[in-house]
Amino acid sequence: MSCEHEHELDFAKVGQPVPEFKLETFDPEEGFFGEVDLGELRKAGKWVVLFFYPADFTFVCPTELADLAAKHAELKELGVEVISVSTDTKFSHMAWKNDERLLENVRYKMAADPTGIVSRFFDVYDFETGLALRGTFVISPEGVLASSEINFYNVGRNADELLRKMKANVYLKENPNEVCPAKWEPGKKTLTPGEGMVGNVYEALND
Repeated sequence: MSCEHEHELDFAKVGQPVPEFKLETFDPEEGFFGEVDLGELRKAGKWVVLFFYPADFTFVCPTELADLAAKHAELKELGVEVISVSTDTKFSHMAWKNDERLLENVRYKMAADPTGIVSRFFDVYDFETGLALRGTFVISPEGVLASSEINFYNVGRNADELLRKMKANVYLKENPNEVCPAKWEPGKKTLTPGEGMVGNVYEALND
């Protein structure tokens, strides 16, 4: 991970800018190796989802990547670039994608972080194993970390909730004076914070 100001590379913090970086990738859709460049995605106005997982050829991981693949088309429609990341090499990604039937619908880029630099920045790197924990990070088109979720090795994630949160983030980017309550879905009521709502959220949601 390279940055103009290396001393700023502490840990990713929600609400703070994420330095630009590049990672080598295997692109299942094109069938070749390449790279992902956060700076280029930022210039393109993309939301970015970084989906860290422990390792290729493991057990919970293919179920997670398959679940994410099932929501990939909807995420793309929202302007989201989905990137899975582990500390494996791009060669391992290619072999795993070609071997594991659960991954047959994966079309998003599979990034390699074998040195663990990016994993350490997002605080998912496990120094005892050299693997990444299950971390999901949402970066806004402006390059700000909007969401952070980290699970241990033994609990898989739910792409339905990621999609819900992305719909909320996209909506709020266009409507910055509003906030989305728990379980918000498009079409449901949002809230507009103000003095009159203090202690009266129930009324605001049910009027």
